This record gives sequence, C-alpha cells and structure tokens, in this order.
Amino acid sequence: MRTSLAMRSLTITLALACGLSGMARAGVDEALSRHVLPGFGAFAESSAALAASAKEDCRAEALKPAYHAAYDAWMGVSHLHLGPLEQGGRALAIAFWPDTRGMVGRTVAGLVADADPVVDSAEDFADVSVAGRGLMALERLLYEPHLAGYGKGDYQCRLARAISVDLARMAREMDEEWPDFAGLLRSAGAPGNDVFLKPEEASQALYTALMSGLEFNRDQRLGRVMGSFERPRPNRAEARRSERSLRNVVLSLEALRDMARALADGPMEDSEAAFAQALERAEALDDPVLAGVATPQGRLKVEVLAQEIRRIEEAVAQEIGVALGVTAGFNSQDGD
Repeated sequence: MRTSLAMRSLTITLALACGLSGMARAGVDEALSRHVLPGFGAFAESSAALAASAKEDCRAEALKPAYHAAYDAWMGVSHLHLGPLEQGGRALAIAFWPDTRGMVGRTVAGLVADADPVVDSAEDFADVSVAGRGLMALERLLYEPHLAGYGKGDYQCRLARAISVDLARMAREMDEEWPDFAGLLRSAGAPGNDVFLKPEEASQALYTALMSGLEFNRDQRLGRVMGSFERPRPNRAEARRSERSLRNVVLSLEALRDMARALADGPMEDSEAAFAQALERAEALDDPVLAGVATPQGRLKVEVLAQEIRRIEEAVAQEIGVALGVTAGFNSQDGD
C-alpha cells in the first residue's frame, strides 16, 4: 500500500513537471516567433529606412519622420537584453540612456567642434564612444536648437548620416543573428547546448526580460523624472527633446503586453486588466515630456501610473511566472 502511494505521488510529480516543461517550451516558441524575431525584423527595416533617408537628405527636418519610426521600432525590442542585443555593447550604442553624467551632449558637441573625420568611415565610426552614437546622439542633432539648423554641406549632416548608417548596421546584424540564438533558446537542455543547460533556463531568460522591461519603465522612465517630492526632475525624462518621453512608456508597455501574451500561452485575465489600466492611465496623461511632475498634481498622476505598472508585475508573476515555474533572474537592464 505504501509503495503504491509513493508510486502514485511520483507519477503526479512527473506529470506536473512534464506539464510545466511543455508550457515553458510552448511559451518560448510563441514569444520567439510572434514577438522577438518580428520585432528585430521591424527594427532592422526601420533603421535601414532611416539610413536611406539620411543618404538622400540628412538635414534635421527631413530626418525626423524616419528617426521617430526607428525609435518606435526600438521600443518594440529594447527590453530584450539578451543574446545579440547584449553583444558588443549594442544596447548602449543604440540608446545611451539613462545618461547620468550628460555624456551624450558633451560627446556630440566634441565631435561637431572638432569636425572629427571619423564620421566618413563606417568602420571607424563603429568604434566611437556609445555616447556619440545611436538614437540619443541623433536626437541632439535633430532637436537641439544650436545644432539642428545645419545644411547639407555642414559637418552635422555627415554626423547624422554616420549615426543612421551605424544604427542600420547594428539592427541588421541583430536581425541576422537572432535566428541562431532563437535556436539555442528552443533547444534549451539539449545535448550540445552550452548556453541554456536546462529547458527552464530559456523561459526564465525571456521572462526576466519581460519583468525587467516593466521595472525599467517604472523605475527609470517614470522614477527618474519624479525624483523626490521636494525635488522633481523633469529634465531627466528620456528623449524629452523629441517629446517622446510618454510615447516611449506607452509603446514599451504595448510591446511588453505582446510578449506577455506570447509567453503565457493561455488566459492571463489579471495581467490583461493591469496592462489595460496602465495604458489607459498613460494615454490620459497628455504630457509628452512628463513635465507635470514639477507640480504636486502632475507628480501624483505619474506616481499612480508607476503603481499601475507594479500591479502588472505582480499579475504577470502570478499568471505567467508561476505557470512557467520560473522567477526573474539578473538582467543587465536592472538598476541604474
């Protein structure tokens, strides 16, 4: 009798383990095919369009639409801090933010002041400081009044073209590399896979990216501008010169919801409700650069949005993390 009960308990345990493993694999496959790979494809396409626009006309007003399209696509994948995005410091080279020491402004100003010929070689420009490359450096050229009025023959035009070409290169390389890395995630635990030694490591990596993305919105995109009640910091808002601060939060939350749906591989009622509430709250702010944090009323609205994002994290942990049998691990996007 005792042996029979033990065998039955073992059978149930194995069945549950197999069930979780199957759910985890399904979630990984769905997230890769529906979210990750299309997202990097869209970023590569929009970045290539930005480079093409810069080649045709690299002046600020001509480049702004393509800049915003590329930045929008970046928001679809910026939370995926693993694999190709982490290689060669690409994440920082694409978007150097938070910029706690004002390095972007100084680096761009230095390149312009010296008329550094490094912009004329794509190979050499790839070795420029990450603070002088990517979306944040390009934003300075397009939106800083003392820089943005350049003509086709000016140095700033060559710099804008170099940044755009460099972005397109990185985006193309990641789009080309991700299928192989996706294969490692899909074959986690298989013989010869030295990156993901167990099946659950793949689902944990994607789940960590999801949770870290939510935390980044709450602690960085919102938390940095809130500062303290006595000392709000509206000038710390991400991409405030191009008035993308709130837009980035909304687009990021939409992308994270898309990833959550793919990872969940089933109903996630509480998470859906939490995402919907946060997005509704964000869109109702009508404050593109989050400048409202400078007033008590405006700060309260942003605080409430941050709380809504925390509710998403709690719901996702229960409905997706528990179902997958994983918890969030370390992610390079964590912290400041």
